[in-house]
Amino acid sequence: MSGNEEKYIKEAFETNWIAPLGPNLDAFEKDIAKYVGVKEVLAVSSGTAAIHLALSLLGVRKGDTVFCSSLTFVATANPILYLNAKPIFIDSEPETWNMSPNALERALREAAKAGKLPKAVIIVNLYGQPAKMDELLTICNQYEVPIIEDAAESLGATYKGKASGTFGEFGIYSFNGNKIITTSGGGAVISNDTNAIHRARFLATQAKDVAPHYQHSEVGYNYRMSNILAGIGRGQLEVLGERVKARRDVYDLYYQQLADLPGLKFMPELENTRSNRWLSALTINEAEFGISIKKLLQALQEENIEARHVWKPLHMQPIFKGYLYYPHDGETNVSEQLFFTGICLPSGSNMTRDDQMRVIDSIKNAINEGMDNTHPSLGNPVGNG
Repeated sequence: MSGNEEKYIKEAFETNWIAPLGPNLDAFEKDIAKYVGVKEVLAVSSGTAAIHLALSLLGVRKGDTVFCSSLTFVATANPILYLNAKPIFIDSEPETWNMSPNALERALREAAKAGKLPKAVIIVNLYGQPAKMDELLTICNQYEVPIIEDAAESLGATYKGKASGTFGEFGIYSFNGNKIITTSGGGAVISNDTNAIHRARFLATQAKDVAPHYQHSEVGYNYRMSNILAGIGRGQLEVLGERVKARRDVYDLYYQQLADLPGLKFMPELENTRSNRWLSALTINEAEFGISIKKLLQALQEENIEARHVWKPLHMQPIFKGYLYYPHDGETNVSEQLFFTGICLPSGSNMTRDDQMRVIDSIKNAINEGMDNTHPSLGNPVGNG
């Protein structure tokens, strides 16, 4: 917490706006819209709920298909299943780790030939890094397929000076507890289509008809964010710029200290983009690095340092077994390579330099110990790395 949240929460209590809806919620939605430069924002209970609403607004129904980035958290694709539609997974490309324009173009070409274009394409901005939106937009526009931009991890990032999340028909943000700003739990769906967001607001509030009594003509959802949580969000949004700077500083120190190690490569930042560096992620060539990813993660765990694998691609998940998947280029599976070789380091906005140096030193020590155990006579094979 930044300390700014308390006044908004206090106002909610003092004015008795405790239930869902209220001044904080209205203001939070307007603040987000102003920050990212869109006409309308609907704050909801989670980023997953926001994706569900966006798909519903685009008319996704049973038997439809939705193309989706494969290298992402399962919440991106689960709402496709909520609507009894079928996901088709699209591989990553190496320059952003996000959706491959090559794979997307191939998938849409085949879908058009079969007369079965998807109802939507969900493009994820992984770990805060925007995807190649120009290329992806051009391809989707050619086939007249709308984009949902899953910017759950990339609030505060920009692509060619424009806010992440604002390129598709709908954009999605998450304010889960682990995101760059949080409402403890929550999300938002954004758009320049005012009527669509008004429709989403209706669906998210149990689809109550205009009537002097409780009347419902269609299925709705209990998806609105509470006024108290929106108060937390207002305080958090005020320090978003500071949080982005803090995460980028964390990445910069890791890069300065570790980038020269053999076999180690950090997640790239595409030219003319600015990642929020929500997570500092890297890949390891084990043969060059000297130890396996498994041993490195174990070594860090022994020091009470939590690091994780990169997301396991959705096309590899048991729940999505049998669904179509399009690799980046022929038989090149970029997302699989990233899963097998990638890790995410501790990246919190409140990490101190001492915290980071403990992580960095633990990585270097793990390499030295691993190499010494393999080649005892070599001494310190990584030199002063």
